[in-house]
Amino acid sequence: MTTSNERFLVTGALGCVGSWVVKLLADEGATVVTFDKGGDTKRLELVMGADGPSRVTLVNGDITDLALVERTIDEHAIDHVIHLAGLQVPFAKADPPLGAMVNVVGTINLFEAVKARRERMGPLVYAGSVAMYGPHDADPGDGRLHADAVAHPPSHYGVFKLANAGGAAISAQDDGVASVGLRPMTVYGPGRDQGLTSGPSRAVLSALVGQPFEIGFDGRILFQFAPDVAEAFIAAARSRLDGARTYNLAGVVASIPEFIAAVDRVLPGAADLLTYTSTELGFPADVDSDSLSELGDIPVTPLDEAIAQTVALFRERLAQGRLDPAEHGLQ
Repeated sequence: MTTSNERFLVTGALGCVGSWVVKLLADEGATVVTFDKGGDTKRLELVMGADGPSRVTLVNGDITDLALVERTIDEHAIDHVIHLAGLQVPFAKADPPLGAMVNVVGTINLFEAVKARRERMGPLVYAGSVAMYGPHDADPGDGRLHADAVAHPPSHYGVFKLANAGGAAISAQDDGVASVGLRPMTVYGPGRDQGLTSGPSRAVLSALVGQPFEIGFDGRILFQFAPDVAEAFIAAARSRLDGARTYNLAGVVASIPEFIAAVDRVLPGAADLLTYTSTELGFPADVDSDSLSELGDIPVTPLDEAIAQTVALFRERLAQGRLDPAEHGLQ
């Protein structure tokens, strides 16, 4: 339940999921402090409106700076931390040392900061990823990727996410720091304009403005609407779970042709503009998210409805003159 004295720190708040987390919390009246090294508020403005950034406290900060993280938490009397900051797959691949510093050391810093203040803190909630699993990590019996599956990461990014899950377990074991790690796969919707799996979201905007677009992969994909993902992170932060919990996020499984067909139902003619390659991502799509019910009722918006909501928001911002497609993933 929302209380007026909740004070949230959201790292990586200027990204897609971060912007939706900030919007939902601010709409409820919670105090929100963002912590992000970037200064571009375009995604916050996209999902919240032009006044969005003025409704929260913006801190320009680097999560590899533990002293700054701790000072920010103390100055704003933070009691809930949602940690979303990190370098995505292409950026971690391009610079693995930097990826390790941000994704692993940065996450350890958040755990250290919460450890020193755990008496007043809810569980530290952090972003894991299905990308820590390889194509053969699903259960050979039922074909599902279970929450406790043994991971064989196919990338540096996946290795970093696996390391964070291990670090969370040690923090719970040695220091009593409660945490919840949530593993999304293909997040889509307004604000998703970069990263390996951003193609479907950029395709929707491209179709809306009448431009051709090629999605760079195919296969069965687990699609998760960004506002739904944000709801899950907020629910986790408000939970009183102990230990180091990890959950796969639920979503809608569809192929890229099925996604394009859904876009075409919302935007007739879109199928003539959108294409895709035959490359498969290699991540398991059938994930076991049954235990996610421990966080309550987390929504899973149907594909057509989510695309319609995405188109409606894009249209509104375009009509306001506040959406430049070139700034949101289109050339």
